Parts: sequence; C-alpha cells; structure tokens
Amino acid sequence: MPQLPALASFRPRLMRDLKGYDRDRLFKDVGAGATVGIVALPLAMAFAIASGLKPEAGLWTAIIAGFIISALGGTSVQIGGPAGAFIVIVYGIVERYGVANLLISTASAGVLLFLLGFFRLGTLVRYVPVSVVIGFTNGIAVLIALSQVRDLLGLEITKMPADFFAQIGTLAGHIQSFNPYAFGLGVVCILGLFAWPRLWAVDSQFRRQLDQIQTVSALRATSRLPAPVVALITLSLLAWALHMPVETIGTRFGGIPQDLPAFALPDFSWETVKLLVTPTLTIALLGAIESLLCARVADQLSDTPKHDPNQELMAQGIANAVVPFFGGMPATGTIARTVTNIRAGATSPVAGMVHALSLAAVVLLAAPLAQHIPLAVLAGVLMFVAWNMGEWREFSRMKRFSNHYRLMMLSTFLVTIVFDLTVAVELGLVLAVVLFVRRQSEIFRAEPVAETDQQITFQLYGSLFFGAVAKIDAIVARVEQAGGPLNVVLDATRLISLDTSGLDALESLHKAIAKRGGRLEFLGLNEQPRSLMERSGFADRLRESA
Repeated sequence: MPQLPALASFRPRLMRDLKGYDRDRLFKDVGAGATVGIVALPLAMAFAIASGLKPEAGLWTAIIAGFIISALGGTSVQIGGPAGAFIVIVYGIVERYGVANLLISTASAGVLLFLLGFFRLGTLVRYVPVSVVIGFTNGIAVLIALSQVRDLLGLEITKMPADFFAQIGTLAGHIQSFNPYAFGLGVVCILGLFAWPRLWAVDSQFRRQLDQIQTVSALRATSRLPAPVVALITLSLLAWALHMPVETIGTRFGGIPQDLPAFALPDFSWETVKLLVTPTLTIALLGAIESLLCARVADQLSDTPKHDPNQELMAQGIANAVVPFFGGMPATGTIARTVTNIRAGATSPVAGMVHALSLAAVVLLAAPLAQHIPLAVLAGVLMFVAWNMGEWREFSRMKRFSNHYRLMMLSTFLVTIVFDLTVAVELGLVLAVVLFVRRQSEIFRAEPVAETDQQITFQLYGSLFFGAVAKIDAIVARVEQAGGPLNVVLDATRLISLDTSGLDALESLHKAIAKRGGRLEFLGLNEQPRSLMERSGFADRLRESA
C-alpha cells in the first residue's frame, strides 16, 4: 500500500509552557501582555484603515486572532494579528473583489494554512530565498508608504485606486486640496516616533543625577510608554483642543462600535471560491512566510525553546478561518509586537492571550474616544512602520553579492511595486530555480585527464542533471568525430548525483561508442548514480557490451 504523508501532531506550545508555571512568570506575562495590547491599539486600527476596511476590523482581528494564535501556536512569545505586510494585498482584494470575497479568501487561506501545517510542510517556507523575501518586503514597505500619502497630506480623495501608477496620478491630480494641519500632525508624529526611544537614552552617570530630580524622574517613567500610543494621545488631544480642520476616524467612519462583533456567515459558494484562488494563495503564502520569519526572530531574541513551524501554521490557519466570521481581516505573526512582548519580559503564550484580552477591554471601554483620532496621525504611524519594515541597507550591500542575488532581489522589489506580491514571489521563485540550475550546470565538468588513439579518460565533477547534459553531448560529438573505435572511461569518483536526463545522455553516449565498436566504462561510481543505473537496467547493458 502507498505510504501516507507524515501528519503533524496538534500540540500547542501553551501546554508545554504551563508545566512548572508560577506566580512570578504570571506577573511577567500579564505585564508584557498589557504593554503589547496598548501598542497593538493604534497599529490594528491603522492597518485596517490602510487596507480599505473599517478600524474595528483590525481591532477585532488583533483580539480574536491574537488570542487563538497565542493559545494554539507553536511559539512561546510570538504575537499574532493584522500586519503591515497585508495592507497592499487586502486593499487590492477589496478593490477588485469586495469585502465579502475578502472574507471568503481569508477563511479559505486559513484552511490552506492549517493543511500546510497538518501535513508537516512548514519547513518548505524556508526554501524561499532570502533575496526574494527582502525584495517583496521592501516593495510592500514602499507601497504602504505611498498608500498613506493621501491622509498624511490631507488630500480630499474619496477612494484611492489599487494600481501603483494610478495612485500616483490620483495623488498628483488632487494635490491642490493639500491640508497643512494634517501634514503638520503627520510630520510631528513621524519625528516623535523616531525621537521618543532616544529621548532619555543618556549616559548612565548623568541618568542617576537626573533621577534625583523628582519631576525629571516622573517624566522618565513616561518614556516606558510605547511611542505610537504617546503620539496617538497627545496629537489627538492637540487636534481636538485647537479644533483643527482635519479628517478623523469619526468623520470618515462614524467612530468605532462599542459592542462585541456579531457572528455572520459570508455568502459562500464553491463557484466563488474557484474565482478567488489567486487571492487565497497570496494570503496563505504571505501569512506563512511572515509568521515563520517572525517566529525565527523570536527564537533569536528570547530564551524560549525553538518554535514548531507546523504547529504555528495550524494555529495561523485556525485563526484566519475564524476571524472572517466576525468581520476580521487576515492575520499573521507580527515582528514589532513580538519584539515588544519579548522586551517587556514575556515568558509564555499567556502574554499573547493577555494582550488580546487587554486590547478587548480597551476597545469595549474607550471606543467612543477613538472618533477623535486624526487619520494623519495614523498615517504617520504607518509611515514609521513602513520605514522600519524595509531592509533598506540591503540595497547598498548588493555590490557584495552575485549578479544572481541582485537580479532576484531587484526584480522581486520592482514587480511587487508595479504589479502585485503574487506575481513578484512567483517571478522570484522562478528566477531562483533558473539561476540555481544555471549555477549547478556550470559546476558540473567533464574534463579529459588521459588520451590515446584508442582510449580517452574523462573525470566527472558535480551533478549530472538536465541542466548539464550538454557537456556529455560534447563527448558524444568527439566520439563521432573519431576515425575508428574509441573506448571511453568516465572516472565518476567525484560525480555526486545523477538524474534521468543525465542517465539518458549517458545512454546516448553508450550507443554512439558501441556503434563504432568501442566500449564505455565507469570508475568509482558513488551510491546514488550506481543505484539509478542498476534500477534502469543501464548497468546490465554496459556489462553485456563489455
């Protein structure tokens, strides 16, 4: 009977981390979770608005998906929720297919993610080349920044198109509606986000002297507050107190509902699912890459055990299959909130669950206050996120790497911006395969090491596969040019592997030699090439012609 693929066991990291759990760890996790919950508040709203959705879609995604991912995931400290990487994808899907179809795509992607983890395919995500990941990450960062120019400048644009060049044309066509108040708030927000972490980073001796001053010590205590929250509160109060003529969450969306989200089934049909194959694959691919990259970052920064990629994908799948029924958007692992969680002292998934509960409490208790938040401030937050998201130094480091690396990274970057992420990743992977084949074909060599009138010996190096068969064809041409019988000896002690195309080329060489009365001989065959020759019957034909 055919062997079934290995299946992953469903073992959330929470079950392992709760063994030996004590009060000290609980206090650390509660503190870390509350901190991350505050950080997630402005980001969740900003990601949803930038994606063409209402702010509550991001908030309840952060709450519901964040709780599920922490409770069922394969990492100890990773935080899940809406991510900046999804902004461009979600906006394009909403623009092209509508919100209802986004929910169906998200749920379908959740099922696909769960199956990837269930069938232990989580490690396949690691095969995506780093140049492709950097290329599409930088491209998404550029698109996020471009999508925020409207609110940053306060332009009066009813609806932004999804296409890159169309966005630039729309922005240029409405530049006359520039709002200096919105621009001022956005710029102050960006500058404040950059300056806040460095504001109190002073010399340790000078810090002790400052701490002796009670007022300064109290101010220093506020430096522990997350910068986006400080920007959100202070600039919203400023805009409200001065009655600035800027667009807010209240003027565009009417505020945020204070009630729990209602469970609703999207209008599901198999015909619709078939039409949404591309957006579903895009959400699943990006969610898998982002979550597992984030998990690897968490492994490097924390002392917790290494993540389980398959369990993490199953948890991501369940979360994305559930949130659409509450009007949510795609969710994945989030690096910024995960790093905040680690630095705040988190020790287990309990911190992520507390983050979701604390965010829910803030939304239910303080939702009416959100209507005063200027959209220009949220645009500033996302501009800052886009800057931190991009690996901009990699552009200056490209000269240290090969032309293959540059081609993959730049092509993925440009195609992400001009077309979309799906095409960019597909192109990047195709280029990676083509360039890998080319490189491996260059490594394979068949060099003559001894030659007489009746015999020639070649030394084989590397892997003889479909991309390198032309070098065996050159030996065939040499045999055909010989005046009489010619024996060929192939020293295969350095032949690493052989595929069926390479075997077919050796068959052609054998026939050409035998046709002229010569013989083909192999020396020092390694296990894999020898096994393929035996199984195909080629070894028997060689013995018969000897």
